[in-house]
Amino acid sequence: MLNSKKILAIIPARGGSKKIKNKNIVKIKKKPLLGYTIEQALKSKYIDEICLSSDSIKIINIAKSFGLNVFFKRPKILSTDDALTKDVVKHALEKSKKYFKKKFDYFILLQPTCPLRKSFHIDQSIKKLINSKHNSLISICDVDGYHPNRMKVIKKNLLFNYSKKKSEDMRPRQKLPKVFIRNGAIYLTKVSFFEKKKVISDKTSIPYLMEQDTSINIDGPLDLELAKILLS
Repeated sequence: MLNSKKILAIIPARGGSKKIKNKNIVKIKKKPLLGYTIEQALKSKYIDEICLSSDSIKIINIAKSFGLNVFFKRPKILSTDDALTKDVVKHALEKSKKYFKKKFDYFILLQPTCPLRKSFHIDQSIKKLINSKHNSLISICDVDGYHPNRMKVIKKNLLFNYSKKKSEDMRPRQKLPKVFIRNGAIYLTKVSFFEKKKVISDKTSIPYLMEQDTSINIDGPLDLELAKILLS
């Protein structure tokens, strides 16, 4: 059953980035960031085809140097800061169906900003979702010390507990209830569900838990430096 499902990997990599210039192709250990995701997607046992969605010729050429067949350029209207991921996915699916001449059962969204995600994470998540009765899966990690019970909000220059409890939860981290956050590494969705609901996930999504040291999602310079350390 698992091998009978057609799975498309979509790698979204637009050229614009604010906090880190040319973020998707910035080099870590002499390798462009994008290259880490391409290499692991190619190693997957279950991914049938890979689609790069980019508006940048430079990014497209780098992807080709890693052996990827890039068959379209993303339009500018889908490459702005306000562009929605679901619209980028819809465009990529339409282009892929036409190019590969096949119907895909699932797509997996692999952001280049998560270079520590490995092929076994990809394959384990695919196996988990297909063997379930659910429509989508999201990778997550433990928030650890950044727990909502410890967080604050500022109102009128005064501190208040984010959890709205009267007193702060001062228990040790290990005693706090488990809380998780999306790590951005994997979004896996049934194509028929996406086409019907026009969403990548919903309240019925199942989790795929990853360790914190594989959950770096590069947004700013500090994330980039941490990724460099972990990849050394």
